[in-house]
Amino acid sequence: MTQVGQFRSAGELGAGFHADVIAPLVGEAGYAAGLLGWGSDVLGYDTERSTDHGWGPRIVVLVDEQDVEQVRRRVEAGLPDEYEGHAVRFGWDEHEPTHHVTVATLGDWLQRHLGFDASRGIGYDDWLVTPQQQLLGVVAGRVYADDGRLAAVREALAWYPDQLWRWMLACQWSRIAQEEAFVQRTHEVGDEAGSRVVTARLVRDVMRLAFLQSRTYAPYTKWLGTAFARLSHPDGLDQALADALAAPDFTDRERALVTAYELVARRHNALGITAELDPSPRPYFSRPAMVLDAGRFVQACLATVTDERVRSFGLIGSIDQFADNTDVLSNPEAYRRLVPLYR
Repeated sequence: MTQVGQFRSAGELGAGFHADVIAPLVGEAGYAAGLLGWGSDVLGYDTERSTDHGWGPRIVVLVDEQDVEQVRRRVEAGLPDEYEGHAVRFGWDEHEPTHHVTVATLGDWLQRHLGFDASRGIGYDDWLVTPQQQLLGVVAGRVYADDGRLAAVREALAWYPDQLWRWMLACQWSRIAQEEAFVQRTHEVGDEAGSRVVTARLVRDVMRLAFLQSRTYAPYTKWLGTAFARLSHPDGLDQALADALAAPDFTDRERALVTAYELVARRHNALGITAELDPSPRPYFSRPAMVLDAGRFVQACLATVTDERVRSFGLIGSIDQFADNTDVLSNPEAYRRLVPLYR
């Protein structure tokens, strides 16, 4: 095994594995290959800690249908038991950590990973029920070879269609509008635990709003903060949210949150997709609570959604905006059952 201080990411390890092992075994067949699918290594977040279970030179090889069986046989027969001290296994299930090498057609692999074949087109239903982590599994990983088939689908999945994006922004602002006054109200009745929980929920919602504003997919929970930190925050949004989470009392908690609200409001104005809105916090009716009144941003975004089908979805949002159960978000068979929500 790799010794302490000698860690190489799975992406780097896979590059050597592809060149030394996979490419010679594939032979003359046209193909694409890369570190794709589920996991920290696909996102480039793996560390030495990641190597304690099921970690290794993972790679997906995509070939034409007529070449699948021949390439599978050659690859399975020619794989070494280990590569640079890491076990190598051949298989199909990307969620099975001992299966490091997969050979499939692009369509079959997309169907298995996303729940639909994105190379044949992407409908609104597909966009809305597919978790962003699953989309990242296609667009974020290292690519070691590509005859063009993978680049095309990665480009198609790079970001949401404009009308869906505007609608999702409205839905995310709506989540903030629904709870921004609860931080004060829970504190007022002596529920400090509740006030802190609402604060944490709002921090996460602001983070997710920042991802949408940056046109960047958000990863699953373990890496949400890491990915957020890697976004650009010259305005100090990251510090404002950190202050909200660390605040010892309600006064500091509210001050940090309204600072964050004003910053994402200014980011919204900078997008130029609606008329400019006043980013200043204001009282919540006659209560001693300061809010942004995020509903203003909801309505402004919705006003730019001209696609009647998208408007008909209401404000439920895409799957990541209303679900956070891993057994749903990581299982295409489960989340595809939600398609009727958008019909």
